[in-house]
Amino acid sequence: MLIGKKVRLRPLEPWDVDKVLEWENNHKNWRVSNTLVPFSKELIAQYIQNAQDIFAVKQARFIISQVDDLSAIGSLDLFEFAPLHQRAGVGILIEEEHRGKGYAFEALSLIDDYALNVVGIRNLFCNILEDNVESQALFEKSGYVEVGRKIKWFNDHVDWLDEIMYQKVLV
Repeated sequence: MLIGKKVRLRPLEPWDVDKVLEWENNHKNWRVSNTLVPFSKELIAQYIQNAQDIFAVKQARFIISQVDDLSAIGSLDLFEFAPLHQRAGVGILIEEEHRGKGYAFEALSLIDDYALNVVGIRNLFCNILEDNVESQALFEKSGYVEVGRKIKWFNDHVDWLDEIMYQKVLV
């Protein structure tokens, strides 16, 4: 478990299945996760049971909770883990009522130390749509720099949006 002043990052537990199912099946989150169909509770339960070894499944999900409460307020994902190249993508979700309180910023800080010193990741990256200025500000504040832009990359059914690529070199 990774513990900061405001939040802790803990592994997924079986009791998280309903919360993860809620997040994964929330249409508002689908545009950033590229989800097209809802997940079943059984599928989420299987994911929780099998998603504990980043070296085996090339991803890891942490539940974000407040330090004094294990209830989930968000999640942080490491994905597309490439051990040879020592890199992984990072994604973060904070429930709306907990946004703007510094939880995401601290969670990103906690994952840096874990990524570098436990897993051996030297580079973290993320991709953020151009209209998600809150996430852009969060990742820039966390030390990520813009390294590229995919032009007209995402169809939001109203317009085509650019996707901005960010990277953080840990060493």
